[in-house]
This record gives sequence, structure tokens and C-alpha cells, in this order.
Amino acid sequence: MASTMQELGIDRLSIADRTSLVNEIWESLRSRSQLSESQRCEIEVRLAEHLANPDDVVSLDRIEAEAAARWLSRS
Repeated sequence: MASTMQELGIDRLSIADRTSLVNEIWESLRSRSQLSESQRCEIEVRLAEHLANPDDVVSLDRIEAEAAARWLSRS
């Protein structure tokens, strides 16, 4: 299988044709997304919540420290 622009002849296409090809490829990837509609909606909800309250977060460092403390307290 050819894998470079030159091997595929893409480099010989006009800018307009290449742009069109990029858009077609992008749309084919989007349509093959593995997310369900409900998953997409959940991501949108969570993103909107984050954008509305950007300071309402817990750092990964804090989560890791709390998890380690719980783990160690069990020992």
C-alpha cells in the first residue's frame, strides 16, 4: 500500500483538490468515531461544566496523594 503523498499522487493535485480530499478524509474519520451519541453528549456536558467552573477541579497530584494515603493506611 502506498503511504506517501508522492506515491499516492496527492502532491500533484491542486490546492483546491487537496483541500477537498482532506475534508473528505476528515469526514470519513469523524463518521467512524467509536463514541456513541450519548457519550458525545456526556462529553459536551462535562466540557460545558468545566468551562463554566474552570477552578472547580482537583489536581492529579492531589488524587494520587489521596489514593496513596488510603492504600498505605490499609497496610
